[in-house]
Amino acid sequence: MSNSKPLILITNDDGYHAKGIVSLTEAMKGLGEIVVFAPDSPRSGMSNAISTSNPLRARLIHQEEGLTLYICNGTPVDCVKLALNEFVDRKPDLLVSGINHGSNAGISVLYSGTMGAAIEGCVFEVPSIGFSLCDFMPDADFTATTEVARSLAIKVLEEGLPKGVCLNVNVPVGKIKGVKVTTQTQGKWVNEYHRSKDGAGRDVFWMTGNFENWEEENENNDEWALANGYAAIVPVKIDMTAYDFVPELQKWEI
Repeated sequence: MSNSKPLILITNDDGYHAKGIVSLTEAMKGLGEIVVFAPDSPRSGMSNAISTSNPLRARLIHQEEGLTLYICNGTPVDCVKLALNEFVDRKPDLLVSGINHGSNAGISVLYSGTMGAAIEGCVFEVPSIGFSLCDFMPDADFTATTEVARSLAIKVLEEGLPKGVCLNVNVPVGKIKGVKVTTQTQGKWVNEYHRSKDGAGRDVFWMTGNFENWEEENENNDEWALANGYAAIVPVKIDMTAYDFVPELQKWEI
């Protein structure tokens, strides 16, 4: 790998074949040397999961000038860890994850394999961004998202990100009005399972649900931005300490 160009690591949770990661890779071309290290099949909803009992395998499937592509049988975080520990010869200048097929706004950031990978990059002190489009369709139009991704990647390569901070970027469907820096929407998923029967008449449960927004009038959160045609950028911290509660907790007699 050439040290004269920025090194960009790309991964996702929809698998190496997904249109989202193919589009993101195209968007990063020309910005540096690219290494794609992605799951060999979809791994959505993996969050920060890692493989501890099963051995990981990775193989090179494509190489051309400035682009190397590996696939791995692990989770998105496995892909990041393995790439950084065993497959790249220097720390990347940027990690981009996605483009996810579907939103990772609000509380979904906790479940997202896309953001799990970005957060893992952040743990390794690599400036990291997770990108998601609010469209689950396999053939979704990623044009607007790739434009946002390329512009933001250029900026992060120039400016960097604070230690312990990565970015969660979500883009609405269709033409966007602009980009807003927002907060994570407060809320939760409800009615999360649909009950049905299998062939033997036994209960089975399918994940479904809808997002219950606790602050619909807050124009500073990501769900409001998306609903109103804006791409939303939320800075995410890996330090989950509730510092404002520490003094009160210290008063407890335990």
